Amino acid sequence: MAAFPWHARSRNYVRELESCRLETVSVDFGDYHPLKPITVMESKTKKLGRKGSTSSTSSSSSSSMMDPLSSVLDGTDPLSLFAATADPLLTATTESARKKWDKDDSSAVGSDFEPWSSKRADILARYTTNEKLSINLCMGSEKGKATTPGSAVSEKVRTRLEELDDLEEGSQKELLNLTQQDYTNRIEELNQSLKDAWASDQKVKALKIVIQCSKLLSDTTVIQFYPSKFVLITDILDTFGKLVYERIFSMCTDNRSSLPDNFTPESVVDTAKETCLNWFFKIASIRELIPRFYVEAAILKCNKFLSKTGISECLPRLTSMIRGIGDPLVAVYARAYLCRVGMEVAPHLKENLNKNFFDFLLTFKQIHGDTVQNQLVVQCVEIPLYLTLYSPAIDWILQCISYRAAEVLLTEMMERCKKLGNNALLLNSVMSAFRAEFIAARSMDFIGMIKECDESGFPKHLLFRSLGRNLALADPPEGDRLQILNEAWKVITKLKSPQDYINCAEIWVEYTCRHFTKREVNTVLADVIKHMTPDRAFEEAYPQLQSIIQKVITYFHDFAVLFSLEKFLPFLDMFQKESVRVEVCKCIMEAFIKHQLEPTKDPVILNALLHVCKTMHDSVNALTLEDEKRMLASLINGFLRMVSFGRDFEQQLSFYVEARSMFCNLEPVLVQLIHSVNQLAMETRKVMKGNHSRKTAAFVRACVAFCFITIPSLTSIFSRLNLYLHSGQIALANQCLSQADAFFKAAISLVPEVPKTINIDGKMRSSETFLLEFLCNFFSTLLIIPDHPEQGVLFLVRGLLNVIQDYTWEDNGDDKVRIYTNVVHLLSAMSQETYIYHVDKVESNDTLYGGDTKFLAETNKLCETLIAQILEHLKNLGKDETLKRQSQLALNLFNSILAHGDLRNNKLNQLAVNLWNLAQRHGYADTKITVKTLEYIKKQSKHPELSHFTDLAARLPLQSRT
Repeated sequence: MAAFPWHARSRNYVRELESCRLETVSVDFGDYHPLKPITVMESKTKKLGRKGSTSSTSSSSSSSMMDPLSSVLDGTDPLSLFAATADPLLTATTESARKKWDKDDSSAVGSDFEPWSSKRADILARYTTNEKLSINLCMGSEKGKATTPGSAVSEKVRTRLEELDDLEEGSQKELLNLTQQDYTNRIEELNQSLKDAWASDQKVKALKIVIQCSKLLSDTTVIQFYPSKFVLITDILDTFGKLVYERIFSMCTDNRSSLPDNFTPESVVDTAKETCLNWFFKIASIRELIPRFYVEAAILKCNKFLSKTGISECLPRLTSMIRGIGDPLVAVYARAYLCRVGMEVAPHLKENLNKNFFDFLLTFKQIHGDTVQNQLVVQCVEIPLYLTLYSPAIDWILQCISYRAAEVLLTEMMERCKKLGNNALLLNSVMSAFRAEFIAARSMDFIGMIKECDESGFPKHLLFRSLGRNLALADPPEGDRLQILNEAWKVITKLKSPQDYINCAEIWVEYTCRHFTKREVNTVLADVIKHMTPDRAFEEAYPQLQSIIQKVITYFHDFAVLFSLEKFLPFLDMFQKESVRVEVCKCIMEAFIKHQLEPTKDPVILNALLHVCKTMHDSVNALTLEDEKRMLASLINGFLRMVSFGRDFEQQLSFYVEARSMFCNLEPVLVQLIHSVNQLAMETRKVMKGNHSRKTAAFVRACVAFCFITIPSLTSIFSRLNLYLHSGQIALANQCLSQADAFFKAAISLVPEVPKTINIDGKMRSSETFLLEFLCNFFSTLLIIPDHPEQGVLFLVRGLLNVIQDYTWEDNGDDKVRIYTNVVHLLSAMSQETYIYHVDKVESNDTLYGGDTKFLAETNKLCETLIAQILEHLKNLGKDETLKRQSQLALNLFNSILAHGDLRNNKLNQLAVNLWNLAQRHGYADTKITVKTLEYIKKQSKHPELSHFTDLAARLPLQSRT
């Protein structure tokens, strides 16, 4: 192939920049605004079906264009359609009733009332058992009782009553030796069976399930599981109550109208009232007290269909029914359920809530009676454990009573509890349920009551724990704060059980941090260490110890104060389990990054946090996940960025050297250190400004050496390439030319090691795209690097070209040719009399050679060699399957010659015309691009120095696709 002589055209960069600026044009927008809705005019033509008809056109306008995402909002998206068809049994009326039920529940009390649902999970997790459980169900016989269409209504009623009586006579089904999980699963199956029976219109079967489940609440054979059993069974009762309400409500709704939110019994149709009464009559026929009470309480809300006073009349009656329950534990949970239902349907009827609590107080002495004591002996349950079983029920009753209650009532409740003997259980519930502000304001009164409690019944440390929870939420009187802490800690520090101690200390640490100085906090930490170190008790209390650390760093944002606590680091030493220790360190570092607003050089902070970061770093091993490594590196880097020694640059560099030795296993940290040291080198040069030049130069060389030594330790090859380039640029900016050459040579020697594929987010991808990006950045730097006097002309460019030539590129790729095209751009820029940019105080080749003809000849010769290889590659793309690539590359090379070549040279001009024709020859050229390119050439020909573009444009035909 004939060689084409290359001549780079002279560039006037200033004029080119000016010509690229946009013209300022005044535009009158009128009413137009880019954010104003677009009005679309839609024309509809209606053709008449008769001969000789004319067409009439009507226009309609819409205020805005249709948003393609708006269809999601109209319910036509797939998920909405799925939801609409998910339950074929759900009718519009039952859906309306369900919304009504939910609305009534949500509007009964405010958002400041903690719902029962939020307590459910805690109760199930807290009250567990390893003993075997049983379920005894009597589901009735399966005898058919068909009625003829002509049967009287009384016959139907008798049949239903016989079905209910059948519960007493039917088959017994007893499930024995169930684990707690088996028991829970079985109860959930019964809940689903209830829903299935109801959906299949087997209302009596549904009622049977509810009655039999309610009977289980009278069973206390595994007494420590009773609170969890109560939660599971009442879930079924809630489901039943909701289904009955929705059924009756749906009977009052048709397609034309529905009941309003605040409906009255007068607006309820007679059939709905009759059905509602029927349900209450069925429930009244239940013989046993406990299921009759629970099932009626479950449908208490249905009284709204019958009379305005129905609920207010039923609540006192149901409250009185509970007096017939002999077991105090069963009775108090029945009261809790009635209070829960009462708060949902009639929260304004506070008197009933108070009555339930006062009735409980009257029977409180039963807890310590012989019957209960004998039961506990049989089940081997201690009285302190037994008393804790009452807490969820009493806490709930008191929460309902105290909700938005006047302080007079709360004070009365507190006084009544105070008068009872052995009142620790009640006192604990009062502190758990009443408002924190109420408790905090009377802290000393409660401490006095706690002191008077009998230690053998309900442990005092649990009382102080409940008091501490309130004081973490509300502040006691300022004058009492120290005395409160002293009184509480006297009891806490005497606890012999490490678990009891740490459970209580964890709560009071927050009170100490909230109201006292580092001295008191340090004392508390020391006491915790003293109690938890013997026999390595801390190994069983990691969650509580973590909570203590979290609370301390929540209140101490000044880390100089935090790390000055004598016992803080010894406290951290108790975290011997590596996974827990790392989590604690992460917690500390997150707090530091969040709250440390100014850079620091405090040696106390630095030494402590270096220890914390080293702990995180040393936890990394071969099994550590990449996400975990990234998180740890991010936290360590956040710390490193907050360290600054001001103008003591040598101390800063020493710190980075120490950090490098400590965090060598986390590559992102090493990368951060290299960037920080490079930034330090630039900052040093900026601040010193020639002062102490020798010392500054020596320091910069030390920074450069740090980077040069550290980069090879990185495993990511592209991290190494980019850091070699960046560090070389920093060295060049500081006039360290030999060090810059060393970085650039290292980068060039590393290119052959680039693998064909690299891992990107777990996926293997070709590396050529990333290599092409790096090389283009490298070329931009090579423009301003002066030649070494002993290495010859363009020694770095030649070295890089040799590496590119020897690199094994993909057979079906064009990246090598694209790189050669970019090198042509570089060499053309090197041929200019003055380069487009420079580095301050660094003389580039335009100054060193001063337009020397030998230098220009050398650059032109390199360009000719590169263009010859590009043309050879274009020739090899002449096959049918590669013609599109040939067209794109030909047009790309044409544009390069147009921008950088001197087209006054006839041979180069002819080459450009040939490339233009080649790009269009097979119809793969983008017509829009070729048209715009030709327009650009004609526009540039108007400049005097580019007048020869006129002849070129005349020789460039536009070929249309046929």
